[in-house]
Amino acid sequence: MQDTRPRLGTFAGVFTPTLLTILGVIMYLRLGWVVGNGGLLGALLVIGLAVGITSTTGLALSSIATNTRLGAGGPYAIISRSLGIEVGGSVGVPLFVSQTLAVAMYIFGFREGVVWMLGSLGVHVSDVGVLVIDLATFGLVFAVAYVSAELAFRIQYVIMAVIFVSIALVLGSPAGWGSSHGVLWVGDWRGSVDNGFGGTDFWTVFAVFFPAATGVMAGANMSGDLRDPRRSIPAGTIAAIGLSTAVYVLLAVWLARAGTAAELTSNYTFLIDASLWGPGVLAGLLGATLSSALSSLVGAPRILVALVDDAVVPDVGGLRELSENGEPRRAMVASAILVLGGLLLRDLNAIAPLLSMFFLITYLVINLVVLIESSLRLQSYRPTLEIPRFVPALGALGSLFAMFIVNPTVSLLAVGVVFGLYVTILRRGVSSRDDSRSGIFSAVAEWAAARATEYEAVNPRAWKPNLLVPVQDTAELRGDFQLLVELVRPEGTIKLLGVAAEAEVAEVAERVTRLTRELRKKGVFTTSSVLDSTDLQTGVVAGMQSLQSAFFRPNILFLDIGLGSRDAEIEHLWREARRVHMGLAMLASHPRAGLGRRTVLHLWLDAELTALPVEQALDTGRMHLAVLMALRLARTWKGELTLYALCEGEDDLTATRTWLRDLFDRARIPRAVGREVLVGDLDTCLERAPQSDLDLLRLPAEVDVAVLRRRVELSRSACLFFADSGQEDALA
Repeated sequence: MQDTRPRLGTFAGVFTPTLLTILGVIMYLRLGWVVGNGGLLGALLVIGLAVGITSTTGLALSSIATNTRLGAGGPYAIISRSLGIEVGGSVGVPLFVSQTLAVAMYIFGFREGVVWMLGSLGVHVSDVGVLVIDLATFGLVFAVAYVSAELAFRIQYVIMAVIFVSIALVLGSPAGWGSSHGVLWVGDWRGSVDNGFGGTDFWTVFAVFFPAATGVMAGANMSGDLRDPRRSIPAGTIAAIGLSTAVYVLLAVWLARAGTAAELTSNYTFLIDASLWGPGVLAGLLGATLSSALSSLVGAPRILVALVDDAVVPDVGGLRELSENGEPRRAMVASAILVLGGLLLRDLNAIAPLLSMFFLITYLVINLVVLIESSLRLQSYRPTLEIPRFVPALGALGSLFAMFIVNPTVSLLAVGVVFGLYVTILRRGVSSRDDSRSGIFSAVAEWAAARATEYEAVNPRAWKPNLLVPVQDTAELRGDFQLLVELVRPEGTIKLLGVAAEAEVAEVAERVTRLTRELRKKGVFTTSSVLDSTDLQTGVVAGMQSLQSAFFRPNILFLDIGLGSRDAEIEHLWREARRVHMGLAMLASHPRAGLGRRTVLHLWLDAELTALPVEQALDTGRMHLAVLMALRLARTWKGELTLYALCEGEDDLTATRTWLRDLFDRARIPRAVGREVLVGDLDTCLERAPQSDLDLLRLPAEVDVAVLRRRVELSRSACLFFADSGQEDALA
């Protein structure tokens, strides 16, 4: 039986790995260079800015950890629960790869220390010897991590002791406290040996130092192995950040007193050379790189298991399976293969900046999660460690700022990779029971609704079709399914209103829900509800009246007036829609041809309208909706749309053509749309005009369904009749 019980406490599971990841190779080999370039004041500013960015992330991480039952996956689990698996996966996959390849970079750092030590003893190491050191170090790190995380962290206790002894050997050296040249307060930004001391600037120095301040997530990666992550992550992370900051400040003060600008910038090992005992400090350097490699190799497989559990990554070879003592050994083997590949590349300098960007993107998103949830004031957001909103806001801005200061080109590449992964995961489709996006989106929608209701005026330029579609028998609606999609996509919505007698409510509700899902798959935002009503007329009237106060209020009632419909019911709904100022769309399909090839559309404007000025004609004839929907369908069908303008006599032809040109100009109708002027009444012209797949006409003022069906016979095609709600404006 697998022992998967969490077993790590605050000190072992969070504080130790976080502290040892922060106190790394940059502290030993680059802090002196930072002080030599900027002086003590410049170095403290660099340290303060870097620590400020990562501290806000650490606080945000700690706060969100106290607000949720955090399982395995650390930062990935936090992001995916709040913003969805698509966002979590797009950040989590690069984070896993970065965490894994970081092991190879730490091993390279360890090897450089060993080679330097052997060189000081007069021993030359060949290229083959260098590879042997890398592989042997990797074998040691992998063996320890493979046994258990507990063993790795027990070894880290020893490494931590070695590191603090090395720090004591530095701070105890009289070189920093008895120097005769005084404190180096302000540096001259002289550069480094690598650029021939050609000068540098604050931001270049900051970019070199900033990776030293990262590592705040090393403990959070172990979230699934912690006995109490809500307590351990905040306590361990904040304590590690505080102690490591104090160490960096003390060492910066010591270095500013111990060396001149020339000494600090030309000798990367000044910290070792000026200490009480160099080998002891070198041991700390080697221990720091080894500890960082261990933390990364222990944490990365746990992120991978969480990714596999959520189906973001396929479960190849049983990656999600745990050993008897709860270790993700199969995921660790997969991680080890990736590390081995990195080692065999021999040089990760080309991709090292990209890996740093993935860490920064993770910090950015974690801060955004906390900022969003705290700003929306969700009932579920009750962290025991509550922080002001400006903290995650500064963390997000700081992370973004650091990305583009360190390397803007690589930052854009990293963002592109994350976005590509997001699109890929979104297309594959994933789901999670822990996904809390619906609550966030609902809160955002409610906030927007509250703001929008402050403005009572309707902006015609923001109009979109929101259909109310009554449903008694979903089988009858299937013939209209594609047309409904075409009428509202991409930004419109559909509200399905099921109407059923008491005995059929459950059955109709199930069918309507199924139809709702099918419409959503087509990219249409669709909602549904079912009313218990004795007849269609009563149910739809009740639905229209109750939805008047809804924020996302339907603005078009869609009715199919096929042969099975009851004319009296349709006519009553027609009158009721006009009374509540709702638009109308009535479809009368051709009994044999249906909607034909969905290619040719005709929009009819009768002589009664063309005798009036354009704006007055559209208002009086309630034709705005017909014009808008004709243009929408023509675009969706990629078909041929022709506008037919009618006039009473030959003497009116010129004036009607002028009227039609004015309409095209004011409504911005595309030039590809055809225009024809015919003499005669609507019924006569319908009969003699070329056949179309769909004719679009206005609803007459008098309610008579028989007249509408008569026009289907005359046109020999399906007809779609429209009446405005008063909110549309084809000229807007």
